[in-house]
Amino acid sequence: MAKGHRSQIKRERNAQKDTRPSAKLSYARVSVQKACFVLDAIRGKDVQTALGILEYNPRYASSLIKKLLESAIANAENNNGMNRENLYVAECYANKGPTMKRVQPRAQGRAYRIEKRMSHITVVLDEKK
Repeated sequence: MAKGHRSQIKRERNAQKDTRPSAKLSYARVSVQKACFVLDAIRGKDVQTALGILEYNPRYASSLIKKLLESAIANAENNNGMNRENLYVAECYANKGPTMKRVQPRAQGRAYRIEKRMSHITVVLDEKK
């Protein structure tokens, strides 16, 4: 158990908190594997290049991630007072969300399970030094 008063414990926990601007999309109707194809393409790139990649990427996940990246850029400008030209994609990842189970009828009265997967996508930006 942690020592100290509750407010002191909270203060210490908040001091360790990551201050980089980020945006998170929960329950995105795309599988983690499909989202990671797009995320791998923009990881480490500056935001202008990343937006260009997402604009012309034909995958469905790229439209979701483009909106998410624009939201993270707006968070960086408004909340942290960062300059748009100095920003780059420091981290981006997709975590597994819940799976919707659906049933499709098949031959001879059998039922075939269809799993519609979801993911939680996170984009973290940082300023170039």
